[in-house]
Amino acid sequence: MKVAILSGSVYGTAEEVARHAKRLLEAAGLETWFEPRATLEALVAADPQAFLTVTSTTGLGELPDNIQPLYYAIRDRLPNWRGLPGGVIGLGDSSYGDTFCGGGEQVRELYGELGVREVLPMLRLDASETVTPETDAEPWISDFIAALKG
Repeated sequence: MKVAILSGSVYGTAEEVARHAKRLLEAAGLETWFEPRATLEALVAADPQAFLTVTSTTGLGELPDNIQPLYYAIRDRLPNWRGLPGGVIGLGDSSYGDTFCGGGEQVRELYGELGVREVLPMLRLDASETVTPETDAEPWISDFIAALKG
């Protein structure tokens, strides 16, 4: 199974979590595709069988600039990924209240529109509670791997 890993990052933390997830997925025997500045064309050509998006949140609960072009291209073209498994890791800061992990929520909504099957509830990593998001994501990533292989 080939897992496409997408990341939206402002300061690089979400991209580091995505790279760590890539290593864990590959260690579990899954094939991965990860291109931090992916285009829709490259993503479609990769022919993924599952999706993992790791994104931080910026502004008023928005996606980081580096993932917005891909997000809008997917939203505008609605590729046929119905039924494929997916998951989201959202990074944010709970002190921002209603917009906490808003970027991740946007991706979840888009996956819902596409019919991507959420195999686990979104992991919300809170910057005000963790300094090791890569490590904190490991149990969720292990469960994600098990769900994909199950």
